Amino acid sequence: MQPSAHHDLPALFCQLGLPSEDGAIERFIDAHRPLSLQLRLCEAPFWSPQQAQALETMMDASGEWTEVVDDLNVRLRYRACDLF
Repeated sequence: MQPSAHHDLPALFCQLGLPSEDGAIERFIDAHRPLSLQLRLCEAPFWSPQQAQALETMMDASGEWTEVVDDLNVRLRYRACDLF
């Protein structure tokens, strides 16, 4: 029996070939938000074609990455002024 893979934001960023340390993830999110509500996450202009395809596959997968991709999606759409 294979051990289950650990799916979290650092693992997702690693899969996408991006720096996966907490600070690097936060800097990436801060640099790219807010993402337009009219775009699907995988359509965002800052992804390479390979990253966009990987995200689309992860979103269509049977749930292994769904929660983590959803978390990234929410974080990229959030704006600080949304709290007020």
